[in-house]
Amino acid sequence: MATSMLGPVRSPRPLGLAGLFRRRPPRDVWERVRRLPGPSAVRRSVAAASGPGIPGSDHYCLELLRKRDYESYLCSLLVPTECRSSVSALRAFNVELAQVKDSVSEKTIGLMRMQFWKKAVEDMYRDNPPHQPVAVELWKAVKRHNLTKRWLMRIIDERERNLDDKAYRSVRELEDYAEGTQSCLLYLTLEVLGVKDLHADHAASHIGKAQGIVTCLRAAPYHGSRRKVFLPMDVCVQHGVSQEDFLRRKQDKNVRDVIYNIASQAHLHLKHARSLHRSVPAKAFPAFLQTVTLEDYLKKIQRVDFDIFHPSLQKKNTLLPLSLYIQSWRKRY
Repeated sequence: MATSMLGPVRSPRPLGLAGLFRRRPPRDVWERVRRLPGPSAVRRSVAAASGPGIPGSDHYCLELLRKRDYESYLCSLLVPTECRSSVSALRAFNVELAQVKDSVSEKTIGLMRMQFWKKAVEDMYRDNPPHQPVAVELWKAVKRHNLTKRWLMRIIDERERNLDDKAYRSVRELEDYAEGTQSCLLYLTLEVLGVKDLHADHAASHIGKAQGIVTCLRAAPYHGSRRKVFLPMDVCVQHGVSQEDFLRRKQDKNVRDVIYNIASQAHLHLKHARSLHRSVPAKAFPAFLQTVTLEDYLKKIQRVDFDIFHPSLQKKNTLLPLSLYIQSWRKRY
């Protein structure tokens, strides 16, 4: 594991968007950000998104993202207009699956919901989607862009296997899960953008793994409040840290070193993805805007010396819309 990628634990080096402002953005950049479609533009009733015709299903997906995955919501607003509804549908589909684990009291119920989505995907490819807003929008995306069915099914399969409340045995196991969920979501997003490129797929694989690792770190305080720990056991054992240490929110050096090692792996994947920048078609960059949010978290956790429970990590970055817009304008990831 490349634990050196973040620099010394006690003397963190800058990890941010180093060249973000080397080129001067347009003077009216903030005004442009303010004019992006906001919550008021998508705040239609969920009730309007039901029924045989599913009117307003595209707005339902955006509203679901705005409430449940605000960062993905912002990223979706910055993809080309003709792709926006399809990208929103994919991300809403991901939200629907992701929230199953935390919204059911029994695994059996979770399995039933996953079975619903498996059948829904099968029916989409038979042009007979269920009357559910996200399913209808996803079916439209499948039709428009000829999306690869196996990526959709793999996301469901990985989410289904993850219904067990067990910690990841290793960082590799966490990366495999991230590849089967976040990376597959990016492969589908590239298809929506009309990108078929091996370098783009390679970058997507690394970014998806970084996303999965960062998500695991960000969710640790929430899971801890529910007496659960999912952080990779191999890293914990390496530093002599038990699950109980995290449940008690200990802040000693060994606990911070565990977080440091895991965060370093996310940073390493981000670095690999960016090393491919010159080989990836610019058309693919909107799919990778989430690198802004990943780096933002990695910088914040480094500033608090890898204290995963620090209150500042739970605060929203109010400048995130601006950062995303500038990165989109610069056509970088």
